[in-house]
Amino acid sequence: MAGKPIGNTWLQEKLKIKEFHLTHQSNLGSRSKIEIQPDGTVYETYQANYALSKDTPLSHLEFALKYDNLQLDFYKSVFHKIPFKEVAIYVDSAPTSKYARKIGYWYEFLTGKKLPVNNREKGNYADLLECEKYYTGKIIKNARWLINDNLPGGAEFCPVVRKTNMLTDALSTDVAKQILELRKQYPPEIFNRTNNYLYKKETRSSFQIEKEEPTPERIERFISLLNKAGEEDIKEVLSERSLIALQKLIVDKRFAAKGFRDFQNYIGQTSWNYEELIHYICPPPDYLSSLMQGLSYAAKKSEGVHPIVRATIIAFGFVFIHPFEDGNGRIHRFLVHDILTRDKIVPKGMILPISAHMLNNMKQYDEALEVYSKPLLSKIKYSKTGEQELMVLNPSDVEAYYRFPDLTAQTQYLAEVVNSTIVTDMPREFFFLQSYDEVKKHIQQKVDMPDKLIDLFIKFTHHNEGVFPKGRRKHFSMLTDKELSDLQNIYRKVFGKNKSDNS
Repeated sequence: MAGKPIGNTWLQEKLKIKEFHLTHQSNLGSRSKIEIQPDGTVYETYQANYALSKDTPLSHLEFALKYDNLQLDFYKSVFHKIPFKEVAIYVDSAPTSKYARKIGYWYEFLTGKKLPVNNREKGNYADLLECEKYYTGKIIKNARWLINDNLPGGAEFCPVVRKTNMLTDALSTDVAKQILELRKQYPPEIFNRTNNYLYKKETRSSFQIEKEEPTPERIERFISLLNKAGEEDIKEVLSERSLIALQKLIVDKRFAAKGFRDFQNYIGQTSWNYEELIHYICPPPDYLSSLMQGLSYAAKKSEGVHPIVRATIIAFGFVFIHPFEDGNGRIHRFLVHDILTRDKIVPKGMILPISAHMLNNMKQYDEALEVYSKPLLSKIKYSKTGEQELMVLNPSDVEAYYRFPDLTAQTQYLAEVVNSTIVTDMPREFFFLQSYDEVKKHIQQKVDMPDKLIDLFIKFTHHNEGVFPKGRRKHFSMLTDKELSDLQNIYRKVFGKNKSDNS
């Protein structure tokens, strides 16, 4: 965009850190202006009074902390470009400045190096993240920098979720209240039967997302798992021992893991000309142990954060870490249920068919994953052997991308899935079961035939949008054409009436 770069934009150009996509890019110009691109990137122009007195990396970093989006992987690269002594002098020269203190804190947090400056003994504590801009975790007071560490994670794994207008709106819905209202609309018998059916539908959908058709045994195992959501301490759920047990319940026993993977994994597919298309390269195995420890810490540090934000941090954090060769996606979706139940946004014993919604809207699900995976492919370097084994050639360059993901887009996605599930998907399931029972009762009164045949008639007619298919006539050779016509009319009348009552 036209104008003089400032903040992160200046740092990227001046320090020649080109491989990062800045989600908020700032420039100086004649008038204030904000432009938002289709991918969510914000281009903001500031007037001349925002100009800095000195064009130094640290003065531009201070501007970025005030006005740009927090991108910790980018800041780690910035700190590697600034001499250690320069940072020490900058933060020590302004002991009362909260932004100098933040820079000192971030430097030590991201580099692991301790600056040779005196601890701050007096003064007011400053929040590390602005609560009006970010979703924040439990506060840990840092006396060295007089900083309230309110991050939702730690140095091993710390996602960032920004409070965009769209996300704030999506999270303003009182999900627990909506569920309560939904419960009031239907008789307990219908509600409980539908809920039991949704456990099976959710299970089958979670497997089908991975293009697998589960056996009855695996369906029952997964339902049992879903019923235990929110029961164990989250630190135990995310322990290696517990996750191995979960994975063993989900995958074919022949491919059950004995531990987190010790090899480089990636997600791809083979194209029509037998070339492999790589969609995502998982963190190198050397980082797995610390990343999973960081995820466990983030699960505790984020307690009290909005349940959907916390579910995103843990569930999407897990699937991007990808600690197993198989089963990661299903565990990821289980973790969503676990947190929503644990944090009491969904009542214990109730299921939201989020996997079913994802399966029916795979494009949006894939896009939510690709927002994170695609930028990685532009900066990671790798080679492949003849046996199709992959090796990451620049692990240190991409380590921070795995440790500090921006999960704003994924949180927005999950919020929309939860809302759509409650507002659209679940009422549709309740409506169907209620109408099904009524149709079945009227059919039995019209023609006294076995339940199995009634169920078959309703299934054929429902799948053919209210018209009994002629190709299925042989299954009902015992009925006259008039009787079939009457049964079809019963279906249409009941489903039409109930649809009108629910609209």
